[in-house]
Amino acid sequence: MIPREEYPRPQLVRDEWVNLNGEWDFEIDNVVVGTEKKFFLREKLADKILVPFCPESKLSGIGNTDFMNCVWYRRDFSIPETWKGKRVLIHFGAVDYHATVYINGEYAGEHKGGYTPFSFDITGLLRAENNYVTVCAVDDIRSFNQPGGKQSAELASHGCFYTRTTGIWQTVWLECVGENYVKSVKVFPDIDTPAVTLEVKLSPRSNGSAVHVKAFFDGKPVGEGAGVVNAFSAFIHIPLSEKHLWEAGKGNLYDLEITVAKDGEIKDKVKSYFGLRSVGLSEIAFLLNGKSVFGRWVLDQGYYPDGIYTAPSDEALKNDILYAMQLGFNGARLHQKVFEPRYLYWADKLGYLVWGEYPNWGLNVTEPGQIEHFLPEWMEAVERDFSHPSVIGWCPFNETWDFNGKPQSDSLIRMVYEVTKALDPTRPVIDTSGNYHVVTDIFDIHDYCQNVKEFASHYKDGLYNNFPHRQTHKGEPYFISEYGGIKWAANESDGWGYGDSPKTEKEFIKRYKGLTDVLLNNENIFGFCYTQLYDVEQEVNGLMTYDRKFKFDPEIFRKINARKAAIEKEN
Repeated sequence: MIPREEYPRPQLVRDEWVNLNGEWDFEIDNVVVGTEKKFFLREKLADKILVPFCPESKLSGIGNTDFMNCVWYRRDFSIPETWKGKRVLIHFGAVDYHATVYINGEYAGEHKGGYTPFSFDITGLLRAENNYVTVCAVDDIRSFNQPGGKQSAELASHGCFYTRTTGIWQTVWLECVGENYVKSVKVFPDIDTPAVTLEVKLSPRSNGSAVHVKAFFDGKPVGEGAGVVNAFSAFIHIPLSEKHLWEAGKGNLYDLEITVAKDGEIKDKVKSYFGLRSVGLSEIAFLLNGKSVFGRWVLDQGYYPDGIYTAPSDEALKNDILYAMQLGFNGARLHQKVFEPRYLYWADKLGYLVWGEYPNWGLNVTEPGQIEHFLPEWMEAVERDFSHPSVIGWCPFNETWDFNGKPQSDSLIRMVYEVTKALDPTRPVIDTSGNYHVVTDIFDIHDYCQNVKEFASHYKDGLYNNFPHRQTHKGEPYFISEYGGIKWAANESDGWGYGDSPKTEKEFIKRYKGLTDVLLNNENIFGFCYTQLYDVEQEVNGLMTYDRKFKFDPEIFRKINARKAAIEKEN
């Protein structure tokens, strides 16, 4: 059985594809000499690994949690007979960090960035039979020149830093396309008309291609449109005969069928989908489809006991959302990681509101020049997830603490904010969450005070600024993007969490309710984000254990979280 056998890119689906997950040859190259020794020409490597699971994970069959500066992969593959005469692409969902790909010993391309997809047209490198792919992944989490999120720069996990991920950690697949094919689809919904406008970007030399799009809702045709490619893209406007809004807890989705033709011949067919919704801000509130919605977010870090960064199954991705909803949350901060597209697919289907973040920790952000190690990757993440209705805002940086006594580069933060706004004018952007705002659409703070009375005093006479020497609230809408983090383990001395651990279950629930009520009762706060959904390794402040077992009756927390917030009473 192929692990993670589902199609990995749900907003751009093709029928003709080959999943390359499964057993690959594998070898660790800690002194990084594999290129000089021409590992890419070898017929086999020293070990075996199960892709797409990283070598640190149990599911990979390797389970090596030491530092691995460089790793190599190799596998044979075959091209279906029906693909002859067509273009063949190889896709990688994500490889951490600097990947170089070879086909039949020849260089195919390379990519930097551990969280975003890349692909190469390998048609010219293929043979009639006996093809093989080799991948080299170089990863130096201790360089401070690459984003690594919560991956530990020390040998072992500690505090809120966890097991590293090296190399391939998302699906690898082959795809067959015509000479003119769809590279991406960006969706711009209009809830008022209602209508949708698509930017369909095609491969080079597609000028003059005709693009035809049909829209469906629940299998029923509800609109269509057509356009011609000028240069690289076609812009297609589709009036919709039926209006079904995408809402919190109600993931109404329209299906799309996109056909590309040139000189009367069909060149490509893809399937996609979209949600009809808008997001915005009033002076104090977060707006979904023009109405104030209180954000009941929970911190989700996307770690799994057996797969580390990679969920063991598609069902596990879906379940994490269902667990959160069972606890009364309507969304999540996808924290210090770019989650798999399949996770966002389930968020889209279930009506779950999520923040798109980038794992900036591990990157030295004190020098403006560090933008070269951040911006290209962040732009790829924004482009990848632009059309997911569940993504309601962007947050490129989180807690940009001083590094070697130097503060963050404000010009770097400002530039990333401005580029994000240029890439996506449809969503709010938080420049750097929690402690050092420069220019932002939303002012958010992190407040891990465990004493309910003291916590309440922070918000009694206005909105709390926990770092007044670093940042100034300029009237932006306001929310508490991290709070709680209440430690709870079977043995009070086990693991790490914020503050003192409650002595009893009753005390835990009382503290949770007290902290959360403070935020729900404040008419100037538009949302909260509780830390966190589940424990991660030694960090034991989840409402669930690391293996996804509820620590308490989830209905208790659903009742606390789901009651109407003060800001909602103004609707």
